[in-house]
Amino acid sequence: MPIATTIATTIATSIAQPRRLASPRTPPRSVATCLALALSIAVLFSATLSTAALADTSIVMLGTGTPVPDGERAGSGVAVIHDGEAYLFDVGPGVVERASQAQERLGIEALAPVNIERLFLTHLHSDHVLDYPELLGTYWWRREQPISVVGPVGTETMSQGVYTMLSEDTNTRLADKSPVTNPAAARALVTEIEQEGLVHESPGISIHAFGVTHGDWEQAYGYKVITDDLTLVISGDTSLSEEVRRQASGADVLIHEVISRQGWEQLSPQWQAYHQYAHTLSDELAELAREARPGTLVLTHVLHYSAPRDSVLDEVRADYDGRVLLPDDLDVIE
Repeated sequence: MPIATTIATTIATSIAQPRRLASPRTPPRSVATCLALALSIAVLFSATLSTAALADTSIVMLGTGTPVPDGERAGSGVAVIHDGEAYLFDVGPGVVERASQAQERLGIEALAPVNIERLFLTHLHSDHVLDYPELLGTYWWRREQPISVVGPVGTETMSQGVYTMLSEDTNTRLADKSPVTNPAAARALVTEIEQEGLVHESPGISIHAFGVTHGDWEQAYGYKVITDDLTLVISGDTSLSEEVRRQASGADVLIHEVISRQGWEQLSPQWQAYHQYAHTLSDELAELAREARPGTLVLTHVLHYSAPRDSVLDEVRADYDGRVLLPDDLDVIE
């Protein structure tokens, strides 16, 4: 169903300035009623930031960055909050700190690192997994249950490497007088995707993995999240993909990576060839969105190089008349 997404308020509490991008799923109201409602919401949020209530399903953009170092953006990371539980998709560098900030500044208790119990990996590029050791190692001795991790083949091998890296810490905490809630929480419960389709189901939510084309990765995935009030598609890193278009057809929200054509045109031929092989140019994404018609298109993992970051927004909007957002870290879509 389409989403009437508007910026309800801007929360200016840090360098990363989180916004709540409200997505009411109700019949249209009059202009006067909408204005009064928006004003009431803004006043309410400004007075109760630390305990702001979330919709049944909300999306928190924990990391909107790329492999290109950027002090304003963490690596890839999207959190879906449903009925008070967090479902984390990718955990790039800085994402765990962003999760802590979401808990402390936005009152989202599900994103306290010790409360994150489910992680889904799209692929194993560094900008999507470098905070995996931090997630596993942060306060693991306070966890009641091990983290459940779903990812491509190679996730278990990567996990074993993390256990080796943290072995001195783990062994010392288990041997000394440190209170440990559950010793098994030092390791993850890893499920490697063997076939596309349903990878998680619990009351009110199901998560499905589907294959995408990202360079030479034999296994790279997008995810479709279906809750009782929202359908969300996360593309992961991908070149223009017919499967993404099919999965996103009619979805409420499509979160998709993008590269600025303006920036791409300034690259060397070698880099142009790679990026077109591995990523989706802005005009290609506009074409996909015209066919899929998601309620809201969210741009992330923006490779723009010499062009301004906002160039992707202009480029997509030039060829697509639907609702498009270009969020920053800690922005909330609800």
